[in-house]
Amino acid sequence: MGVTQVAQILALALASSVLARGGHSSSFGSSSERFFPQFETERFVMNKPAQYDRGMFTPLETLDALSHSEYTTFGHPAFPKYNVRTKKTKFCDGTVNSYTGYIDVEARHLFFYFFESRSDPAKDDVIFWTNGGPGGSSSIGLFMELGPCKVLDEKGPTFHEHSWNSNANIFFIDQPIGVGFSYAEYGESVATTEEAAKDIAAFVAIFFENFEQFKGRAFHMAGESYGGRYLPLFAAEIYDQNAWLIQNGLTPVNLSSVMIGNGMSDIYSMLPAYYVMQCENASLDPILSVAECVAMKKLIPRCTRWMKAECIDHFDAINCAAATSFCQTSIESPFWKTGKNPYDMSSDCEGGLNETFCYPVISHLSRYLSKLDVQKHIGVDPPARGNFSAANMDVSAAFALTLDILYPTVDHIGALLEHGVRVLVYVGSYDWICNWVGNEQWTLAMEWSGQAAFVNQTLRDWTVDGKFAGRTRSAKGFTFATVHAAGHMVPYDKPVESLKLIQRWMAGEAL
Repeated sequence: MGVTQVAQILALALASSVLARGGHSSSFGSSSERFFPQFETERFVMNKPAQYDRGMFTPLETLDALSHSEYTTFGHPAFPKYNVRTKKTKFCDGTVNSYTGYIDVEARHLFFYFFESRSDPAKDDVIFWTNGGPGGSSSIGLFMELGPCKVLDEKGPTFHEHSWNSNANIFFIDQPIGVGFSYAEYGESVATTEEAAKDIAAFVAIFFENFEQFKGRAFHMAGESYGGRYLPLFAAEIYDQNAWLIQNGLTPVNLSSVMIGNGMSDIYSMLPAYYVMQCENASLDPILSVAECVAMKKLIPRCTRWMKAECIDHFDAINCAAATSFCQTSIESPFWKTGKNPYDMSSDCEGGLNETFCYPVISHLSRYLSKLDVQKHIGVDPPARGNFSAANMDVSAAFALTLDILYPTVDHIGALLEHGVRVLVYVGSYDWICNWVGNEQWTLAMEWSGQAAFVNQTLRDWTVDGKFAGRTRSAKGFTFATVHAAGHMVPYDKPVESLKLIQRWMAGEAL
């Protein structure tokens, strides 16, 4: 959630980027410069010492070593700037062991929750979950969508029988810095996905290296919305880091798959798809007038050509941002006037977009997490205590200023597939802001060795308990699936179907 806010301030980002550069309109940098500042091996050698004294490292080995009353700190000499603090925290799900803590990156601190599997924690896979935004707290995923408990009213947490920890150990992480209970001591910030990826990759390596019980365990990276931008880069960082880990005698992370829910992986496919969702029978009857649809349709070819020239064929920050801002305004404005929920076109927005993302239930989880006794119990550091916010608009604005959303992650997804990492793209059919039409378009257009096999697969129905659950196509480790009548937050709208979806996926079964 939160992609909406990024779109709304993109025009401001354009103006600010010009001012920050003294009014010059030079390019922000080519995509190759941004994504590959150095060769991968050079990058890891520069960021981490080539050798370390292995005798200085003693792993914790088991989570049983952790305390209930205070944090246990651990790290690894290969990552000298990083430490992890965690403790056992009994809350939310009394049937499993649960933990909370911080990833300390010098003066920056990322908060996380970890829940063991309800089934077989000693053997089940591990899932990493992040919400989107940028700036959205993963507490939304935990307490509203797929976590072991939900906070849906003023009564507080209640047991969630369809939690994704039914068959998996799962992390929920507030990232980047400034999100949820994460904070920086001296105003440090992260404003690009590439920066955020380094922190996540280091944390994952440290965790698996310290706890022998999880070494070699299948690891899945999952999330939604802006996760379509986050996850491919996070996964790529982890995969590329594995070579360095092996070289230095550490155990590589068994990166099994990436699971992107209602993601914004390619804004250039998504913008024209907004017209389809509003004016054609893609999921629901058209919601705009004939006149509005005709006017919008005339703009689509111009927008497509302009964005292709300035964003795809040659990335120029000023021209690309201008093209995208114009097209967003032209194509999105009619939708906002309808009063519909951009995350679920089948309903009206309740509670205000900026206040509750059109879901009043978010106010309940925010009030729960704002309680001082709750914050103390889960181990929130004093500087991060106070009124909890599900989204940090300063983080969103910082990412917008770097134009982070304008860099697609489709090539990263294709490269991950080529390297044997499976990818699942699932989309609720009623979502507008990161809709299934735009997501299907880039999945079909993505160039990789399995493209022909994937494109030649027709969409087929998938079912749960004999009932229609959506449509899907799959080939060579790549799967696209819609979830019928779900919005942006699929696990919230369709808890049974979403759990079956990821259970089948982790088991390597066809949907």
